[in-house]
Amino acid sequence: MSKHILRCLTLSAIALVTLPSMAAEQQLYELRVYRNWNADKQAAVVSYLDGALVPALNRMGVKTVGVFVPTSGKPEVPLTDVYVLIPFSDLGQFANSGGLLAADDTYSAAASEFMAAEKKDPAYTRLESRLMRAFSGMPVLEVPNGDSEDRLLELRIYESHNTQKARLKVEMFNDGEIEVMKDVKLGPVFFGETLISNDVPNLTYMLSAPSEEAHGEHWGGFGKHPRWQVLKKMEKYKGTVSKIRSIKLKPAACSQI
Repeated sequence: MSKHILRCLTLSAIALVTLPSMAAEQQLYELRVYRNWNADKQAAVVSYLDGALVPALNRMGVKTVGVFVPTSGKPEVPLTDVYVLIPFSDLGQFANSGGLLAADDTYSAAASEFMAAEKKDPAYTRLESRLMRAFSGMPVLEVPNGDSEDRLLELRIYESHNTQKARLKVEMFNDGEIEVMKDVKLGPVFFGETLISNDVPNLTYMLSAPSEEAHGEHWGGFGKHPRWQVLKKMEKYKGTVSKIRSIKLKPAACSQI
């Protein structure tokens, strides 16, 4: 083996050792979006999640799986979509989940009708997915109070125009913005730094409220909070967000969030 190849391998090994690693308690989140043609297809996806996928994930130790549907239609957010939030304890659990599903006979039997849909009439149009790492400031998912029948969840995606700005926005949340949101009862469910998706760099998070009216009041309190007034004026955090997307959701009956 040449000295050049040995040197490259040595440098690669050093890079792997010195890469910053996530803390052991920081979860990974997969956010799936099932795209559907119509309400019947949406109902079929929810039924599959309820009867097959969610129970199978629970059996492999993946708890508190969220299943949501949009509450207000936008061109980019069809009402027939289904959103699924899957919290993994670590990368190994995420990587092994597909193989465990394939080996789960109970899952295979429960999912058989859904998976038998023909190519000319598929069960869903497309399945989109993003993989996220929990923020250090909120390393694990927090399940909101589910007593209200009018419960609302808001999924927010903050895009940045480069990776440096995206990291600074994550830092801004960890250094006080998360605390402000909790203080004004915005009900954070999770915060995730997006590792893989078709729209990086971005961060994604979810808020909860007993109703849309209460959610609006909580946002009003956030805007007036003295800590937020300080944070938003800090020079290093200016220009960290280039685009914000907001998606209002409600939990499906089988949702564990």
